[in-house]
Amino acid sequence: MSPRKQAWADAGRVSAVHTGGVVLGYVFAVLAALSSGSGSILEATGVRRAGAYGGTSLDLVRLRRQWIYFLGLGVDVLGFVFAAAALHRLPLFLVQSVLAFSVGVTATISAFLGTRLGAAGWVALGVGAAGLVLLGLSADPSPAHSVAIGWRLVLLGMAVVVAALAFYAKHRNRPWTAPVMAFGAGLGFSVVGVSARTLDLAGPLWRIALEPSAWAIVLNGLAAAVVFAMALQQGAATAATAVMFTTNTALSSLVGLVYLGDRVRPGFAAAATAGMVLAIAGATGVAAASRRLSGGVSGSGGGVG
Repeated sequence: MSPRKQAWADAGRVSAVHTGGVVLGYVFAVLAALSSGSGSILEATGVRRAGAYGGTSLDLVRLRRQWIYFLGLGVDVLGFVFAAAALHRLPLFLVQSVLAFSVGVTATISAFLGTRLGAAGWVALGVGAAGLVLLGLSADPSPAHSVAIGWRLVLLGMAVVVAALAFYAKHRNRPWTAPVMAFGAGLGFSVVGVSARTLDLAGPLWRIALEPSAWAIVLNGLAAAVVFAMALQQGAATAATAVMFTTNTALSSLVGLVYLGDRVRPGFAAAATAGMVLAIAGATGVAAASRRLSGGVSGSGGGVG
């Protein structure tokens, strides 16, 4: 084989491997959204069976007897694994938007189970789906840039910032308490996404366990989930959900595009922007329709995990 033909063959193999990795990334992102959405349904079913829905935090102790609730948690963990795998292949702005729209998965499953979603909810589903299509077309998948140890420690420390925001807002009990908490939750979920995107999985398991990014995922994820639950208790669920979705998707996307090497295909910047706006609006609209019409649950959709 001539050197030129050999070069073409090598380029073809590299392109095939890259394309396969990208397709796998899309599959993982969809599986993550499906897992997150269905996990929320299972968890909500467990809460209702335990009689803890709408009660106090002490009522949640009864969940220890609800296997379906723990099954939902397991499905959520599986969704996190899928999301982390997707983030190693696709840009943050795409994966985080898909995960935010897991609330649409929850609403769709609820509708098939007999919960009325309503015309507004179905329209919101269509809007969000259109946004995801635009984002998928505009994304230019590539590996993330490495992050220095100092910045990985900063990501780890952001869990303290999220907790401090919640503590400050909770003890002020003002009209802005719920939005500030929702912002804190979105900040925490965005840190989870950035940490997962930059986590280096090469090497032995013990080294990964000592990696600051791994602990940043755990601590920020826990802090964000708790703070978002507090935000939902403090104010209008729709407003809190909108603030959380917007903060999470916008911040993580900005960090990915500016610092991590995430790319938009040439000429598709407007499509990517419109797609993100539509995806967030759709996810928020579905959450609003679900709660308004049926009091049903919606997925957290916060981010990775």
